[in-house]
Amino acid sequence: MRRNFLNLNDIKNRILSIKGKNVDIFINRGRKKIDNYLGIVENIYPSVFTVKILNDQQLKNVTCSYSDVLCGDVKIIEK
Repeated sequence: MRRNFLNLNDIKNRILSIKGKNVDIFINRGRKKIDNYLGIVENIYPSVFTVKILNDQQLKNVTCSYSDVLCGDVKIIEK
């Protein structure tokens, strides 16, 4: 099966469309370390976007770049 390739503009448009919505975010930190968070896409900037993590114990923001999504280090699934 052929994999569909996206460019940075497609990724920016998809993330812009889910701004303010609940998402599951998976971040590959390397060496078999994958962090999983439930959050809301909060701010969108020209090079990066921020996700506000919804956690009972603490509030935290995670910043990701569009190139991380392009290369597969960050995966976002809309809830």
